Amino acid sequence: MTSILIAAAVSLFVSLLGTPLAIKLLRRRGYGQHIREEGPEAHLDKRGTPTMGGIVFVVGGLVGYAVAHLVTWTPPTVSGLLVLFLMAGMAAVGFLDDFIKIFKQRSLGLRSGAKMAGQISVGVVFAFLATQFPNGYTYTPASTELSFVRDIGINIGPWLFIIWALIMITATSNAVNLTDGLDGLATGATILSLAAYVIIGNWQLRQSCVEFALAPTCYTVRDPLDLAVVAAAMLGGCIGFLWYNAPPAKIFMGDTGSLALGGVLVGLAITTRTQLLLLILGGLFMLITASVIMQVGSFKLTGRRIFKMAPLQHHFELMGWAETTIVVRFWIIQGIFVAIGVGLFYVESVPR
Repeated sequence: MTSILIAAAVSLFVSLLGTPLAIKLLRRRGYGQHIREEGPEAHLDKRGTPTMGGIVFVVGGLVGYAVAHLVTWTPPTVSGLLVLFLMAGMAAVGFLDDFIKIFKQRSLGLRSGAKMAGQISVGVVFAFLATQFPNGYTYTPASTELSFVRDIGINIGPWLFIIWALIMITATSNAVNLTDGLDGLATGATILSLAAYVIIGNWQLRQSCVEFALAPTCYTVRDPLDLAVVAAAMLGGCIGFLWYNAPPAKIFMGDTGSLALGGVLVGLAITTRTQLLLLILGGLFMLITASVIMQVGSFKLTGRRIFKMAPLQHHFELMGWAETTIVVRFWIIQGIFVAIGVGLFYVESVPR
């Protein structure tokens, strides 16, 4: 528990101090957000707002994690390092995308093929390594079984697991990216999901099969405590960043941040054996992604649009809702999803 608190506190401190410095530096270099002309008119006022702010909470999370292990004098685990690798790798892809947008002053950064290739490359390395490094109880960071609140007994084998992991990684990172369309929306929603994974990792530690091998509801997660530390480190960083990212935002996370947050969420889902539970813990991200799929599908099939604009948050903007109203109400929706997800996890773990 001490390492969890240290990671969160240090990351929060780094983010609170680092974000205003990043704002000044990015403004000085002219690294401002380019706004799509076809988007809501209210967004045109945001042109020039510093972007790529996700660098701050990525660094904050890494520093918080490192300091937590130095203070408690415990070595980092393979599971924790792999999740951080996935996060940092996705952040690097997002950074390239953001930099090209800024350098060429356009809303399109990396071409879709190059962006997907970068995500796949990072994802393949993560998925392969996650099935290696068994500990003394033969537990590896990830399991080749499908999971909901734990492994459900359907083993898809190592190769299909890599494909399945890639689908999860690209889907989740792009879902967070789609959600990052209003000030503070993606940051606040991710904070709620990360809080859930702090709870889940801590609970799995207390019910680990390493300590309670005979308990019918014990968990075979390799490094539950360290995964909670990773979640706490990113949680603290996101809270610090939200102070400046809340409406009206002084800085945007950019693809650097949104892809990184998607990466850490899916990494935690895979390593805590809660793959399908992520659909609920990240319910708002899935809802917004579904709105885009529905909009595109409807237009291609019928020539008609279901929403005034997709993603979903922009539909409500065009209906006249204030940006802060949309953000707060969507946070409430995400909070309900997270409460349901944590509730399902807890209920399943209670012996009957």
